[in-house]
Order: sequence, then C-alpha cells, then structure tokens
Amino acid sequence: MLRAPHTVVTSTHEGTDNVTTTGVSGQAPDLDTVRRVTGAVRQNIERVIAGKPDVVNAALVVLLAEGHLLIEDVPGVGKTQLSKALARSIDCSVRRIQFTPDLLPSDVTGVSVFNQDTREFEFRPGGVFANIVVGDEINRASPKTQSALLEAMEERQVTVDNATYMLEKPFMVIATQNPIEMEGTYALPEAQRDRFMARVSVGYPVESAEIAMLEGHTAHNPLDDLEPVTDAGEIRKVIEIVGRVHVSSAVQRYAVALTTATRASGDLHLGASPRATLHLVRAAKAVAATQGRDYVLPDDIHGITSPVLAHRLLPNVEATMSGRTTAAILSGIVESVPVPSAPGSTSLPRGSRA
Repeated sequence: MLRAPHTVVTSTHEGTDNVTTTGVSGQAPDLDTVRRVTGAVRQNIERVIAGKPDVVNAALVVLLAEGHLLIEDVPGVGKTQLSKALARSIDCSVRRIQFTPDLLPSDVTGVSVFNQDTREFEFRPGGVFANIVVGDEINRASPKTQSALLEAMEERQVTVDNATYMLEKPFMVIATQNPIEMEGTYALPEAQRDRFMARVSVGYPVESAEIAMLEGHTAHNPLDDLEPVTDAGEIRKVIEIVGRVHVSSAVQRYAVALTTATRASGDLHLGASPRATLHLVRAAKAVAATQGRDYVLPDDIHGITSPVLAHRLLPNVEATMSGRTTAAILSGIVESVPVPSAPGSTSLPRGSRA
C-alpha cells in the first residue's frame, strides 16, 4: 500500500502558510488494522453505552494516543459503565480503585512487606499495576493519595523504597469524578489535571436512548455479557501505527498557536502547558488514523481542542465574576487563531468569510 499524500507547507507572497500535498512515497501505516480494532471496540462499548458516539470515540482516541481520560459528570449517567465497558473490551489486566477519604498512597502504588520466611522485604504491587486502571470518584481521595498517581501517569513507572518498577504497556488511567457534590471531596491539583489527556462528559441520554436503556438494562446488565474483542498486544500494535501518522509543520504551528493563545489570553489565569500541546497533537494523530488517514488535518486539531484543553485552563477573577465559562473563553480563542489554509487562499480565523 502506498503512503497517502502528506500535508506540507508552501509560502505565498503574503507570507501566510498554505496546506498542500506531496506525491505518494514510502509505505503507509496499516490503517486497516486501526479501523478494524477501533470499530470492534466501539461496537462493543455501544452495547452498554448507547447514543453517545462522541464520548466513545473520545475514549478510543485517548487510548490510542497513550493518554489518560477524565470522565466528569453528574451521578448516574454511566461514567463507571463507560470505563468498565472499555476495559472489558480488551483482553488485558484491569484493576479498579475506589477512591475514598481513607485510601492510602500505598494502596495505589504498592508497599514493601517483610517476609518472615525469607527475612527480606518483598514488594506487593498496588492497584495501579494494570494495563487499564479505573479510578472511581477520584476526587474523594485526599490530595496525598491523588498525588500517588502522578509518577505512574507521566512516566509509566512507580518508585517505592528507592526501587523503580516499570508499568506494562498499554497503560491507561480512566478516572471519574462528580463535579456537583462538594462535601467530602478534594479538587484535583492542576499537576494531575494536566496529566489527563482529555476530559469528557457523558451527559443525559436522548429520549429514544433512555427508552432503549430501560428495555435492555432492567432485566439484565449487558456489561456482564461483554467479551474482549482485542488484546493488549494488538492495542500496542495499533498505538505504534498511530505514532507513525504524519503531522506537517503547518499543523504543528497551528497546535502551538492555539496553546500559546491561551497563555496570552486576558481572561485566563492559567493557560495550556507544553504538555497540553503534545497531547493535542498525539490525540489528533489518533483521530486521523481512526478516520483512515496517515496525516493530520487542521480540522483534527480543531475538533479536539475542547476535550484536550478545557480542563487545564483557569479563568481569572474578572472572567469568573462576569460569568464567562472556561468553555466559552476557549471557544473564542480557537475562533481567533488562523487556520492553515488551502492552496491559493489566505489563512483566516475559523468562521471568517473570505
């Protein structure tokens, strides 16, 4: 199979960047495998979570981009069901951690225990030692316990008693939290929020989906019938394929321009970090691969800015007092950043008319 045309940059007399394509060369990533695996997993999840294709797609994108997912919504909309459905669709190690106020960091990372028979300390792994870790109600644990995930989420390793233990790939943390209830909860520190590649909300189902849920869930839980449709080895292969998706210099500059604009915004106290830029591009590569392309388009970046960036931003006091939400501020920033244009045209802010 020949490689699909790549997006590159040419300069116009006006100094703007244009998106053009080169000829085909080299071997293309095995995108058929990506679409087959993601299609099977998506179909499996939708047996449990109906009517939420965007949320399911976002979870798959984060998985293929080697990120972590934060599911934030009100109680009872299927946050944990989504997490468990994704985990059960893959034949890999899965552990669930129920975050509570009395949970200790050693419950997450593991602890060294003295063995009376061997007269030596031996390490007993904690709940984080799995391919997929489901952290339920993560904001109910103390900040000390929440921070036990920092090293694992960023470096894919755990250090206990001066010994470092590597985590097996793929490794993904899927955490849920309830943003409504404040009593007995602890807000996630910014360092941890920034480690989540994306934040999604499940939302309430439409009427037809909720009726279908009543018909399919009242007598039996379809989650109990889910069987794996792929395994950890195949997911590692798909992740490797996604990593080979091409990102042109124009698209890279567009991603950097978006995150830089959040740092310069007068409405934000904290903008997007360089890690956020990296997550934005990685997620866009996964989006492109699931759509059968081995190159990233500006629209891939634009379509995931909200789930990838919004949870990292902090509005300042003036914006908060005026009632401006983070989502609204981010939307305005995205619309103001020029998008790499098609050949022969000038880069324009999205939504502008030539």
